[in-house]
Amino acid sequence: MPVKSKRGRKPVLSDEAVLSEIRSVIANTTALGFHGEGYRKIWAKLRFSGITADKERVRRIMRENNLLVPHRTGKPRGPSSHTGTIIPLAPNLMWGTDATATYTSEHGNATVFAAIDHHTGECVGIHAAIIGNRFEALEPIRQGIKEHFGSYHKQSANNLILRHDHGSQYMSRHFQKEINFLGIASSPSFVRTPEGNGVIERFFRTLKEQLLWIKRFNTIDELVDALHDFKHRYNNHWIMQRHGYRTPKQVRDEWNAGMVKAA
Repeated sequence: MPVKSKRGRKPVLSDEAVLSEIRSVIANTTALGFHGEGYRKIWAKLRFSGITADKERVRRIMRENNLLVPHRTGKPRGPSSHTGTIIPLAPNLMWGTDATATYTSEHGNATVFAAIDHHTGECVGIHAAIIGNRFEALEPIRQGIKEHFGSYHKQSANNLILRHDHGSQYMSRHFQKEINFLGIASSPSFVRTPEGNGVIERFFRTLKEQLLWIKRFNTIDELVDALHDFKHRYNNHWIMQRHGYRTPKQVRDEWNAGMVKAA
């Protein structure tokens, strides 16, 4: 009696061929300086290169070959105080800023500041300093204003909202006075609710996993150079699931192109 074959369309590529393509994608990603991307991004990049493989098939092949990223279980959470959205409908309507810490062998502890556009997810400014005071906290904002608003002067960033926490740098009179001068509206997140500033919190997790936790820095200048290099690579090559696996720069460019057509 003849053996019945499984119903449905047979895969175009064998598991071995798909595995080879997966390893190639991982190698290319590593060459860009990124590590530990999940199966969803690998699946998306396979599609970009013309390889049609089911998402769950990619996940299975990666699991069978120990290529999956260890799963983050996270911590149990109670009811959230933040129930709205922090993703605006266009770029340059809301930015988020915050600080994190790292270490340099010659200068000791250093503070890393960054600013993120909440719509595109792109890093609009990044900076590091030995003393993380209110003056240094403004540097990523200055970088972003000059690049995306054209100039740094009074009311040059009207309609922009800046999300930040209640850190002393951000609540200081100097910081608030400077952003008010630029026309930026201050938007402190709820106390003890980091999800209110979640866009930059997610960026910092990526920054730590892809740079700060895997590389050592001798001087503050070396750290600053590495941060600016990471900003460029992140904006141009880091694909984001919420953007349909497009990069922050692609989202910005598509928005700008739409504005030109509308005009």
